[in-house]
Amino acid sequence: MRINKFLAEQGIASRRGCDELVAEGRVKINGKTAKAGDDVSASDSVELDGKTLSHKVKYEYYLLNKPKGCVCTVSDEKDRKTVMDFLPAGAGRVFPVGRLDYDTEGMLILTNDGDLAYRLTAPKNEIPKTYLVRIEGTVTDQQLNRLRAGVEIERGVVTKKCKINVTETNKAYTKLQVVLTEGKNREIRKLFEAVGKNVNFLKRIKIGELTLTGLDRGAVRKLSQEEVFYLQNL
Repeated sequence: MRINKFLAEQGIASRRGCDELVAEGRVKINGKTAKAGDDVSASDSVELDGKTLSHKVKYEYYLLNKPKGCVCTVSDEKDRKTVMDFLPAGAGRVFPVGRLDYDTEGMLILTNDGDLAYRLTAPKNEIPKTYLVRIEGTVTDQQLNRLRAGVEIERGVVTKKCKINVTETNKAYTKLQVVLTEGKNREIRKLFEAVGKNVNFLKRIKIGELTLTGLDRGAVRKLSQEEVFYLQNL
């Protein structure tokens, strides 16, 4: 097993985050500083910051209805509230799968299952994620078609095609439902900025067909075995 996968399954961070830990020289395998791409087996001793890690892992899966005003990290150097603060007492060492920015709310999965985290976030898998969006003012069909086709949100960065439907509109605001199959940083906000529109509400409501039904803002629950199986096979 690759060292980044082993660390991710410990609930330490995503695979990418674990690659960074290895690059920083904080991981040792059998007393030697680990390198990217190293493999580990059940007979190997693995340490992180001097602490020996167990090879026995019990996977945990949580669903959080993230509120605004917290960050999707395990810890925060600015001492802001994190999504970890919403987990129940006794929860294992899990990490958030992907990110919702500070002012975005809605569906967030937390787990120590590195394979599932990778499946849900890898762009090549094109897992659909549905968002409720509210923008200031109105939007034209021409602008919507431009967004659906993909726009440049940064120099050389073009979004994939997406689904966008208007659900309510008046002079003051427009509500829309947006389905993305990728997860670029602040993608929806940048999408609408590309056509001169400001997003003032953003909530993720679905991953695939998994919904937040019955889960209040700030509430968290364990995923059922059926839900985990569904996500593993998306």
